[in-house]
Amino acid sequence: MAEQVTITVNGTTYRKEVEPRLLLVHFLRDVLGLTGTNIGCETSLCGACTIIMDGVAVKSCTQFTVQVDGSNIMTIEGLAQNGQLHPIQEGFWEKHGLQCGYCTPGMIMASYGLLQATPNPTEEEIRHGLEGNLCRCTGYHNIVKAVQYAAEKMQQGGA
Repeated sequence: MAEQVTITVNGTTYRKEVEPRLLLVHFLRDVLGLTGTNIGCETSLCGACTIIMDGVAVKSCTQFTVQVDGSNIMTIEGLAQNGQLHPIQEGFWEKHGLQCGYCTPGMIMASYGLLQATPNPTEEEIRHGLEGNLCRCTGYHNIVKAVQYAAEKMQQGGA
């Protein structure tokens, strides 16, 4: 039996009927068409599905859509504003923090959550903050550099 949910995603409020077992990652991708949130392991190990929910980075494959009724969600599609990359997105570009790109949306959203909680993280704090997100291509070195770049730019008023 379908249930009604109201969820704000990237500033737009949606009221939809969903099956109780529908995972949030599938709601975002299949119902709303926001395919930037990737599906990786569906067991919360890889972090490819990381989004920001009510200000906190969460893995959307671990949440049923009905559980997040009333929540405010930001996906990778909501990060850039007015055609301008967010400093984290810019950092991943400038510091070569991506290769194949599959983990990138989740890694960027986890980085966003980290920088909201810790605006000037040390390298150790960045590595610890991103340990729930897996990347099979970059070896993390450039991802850490990208987050450091973004932290510096954000402190200078970049976002």
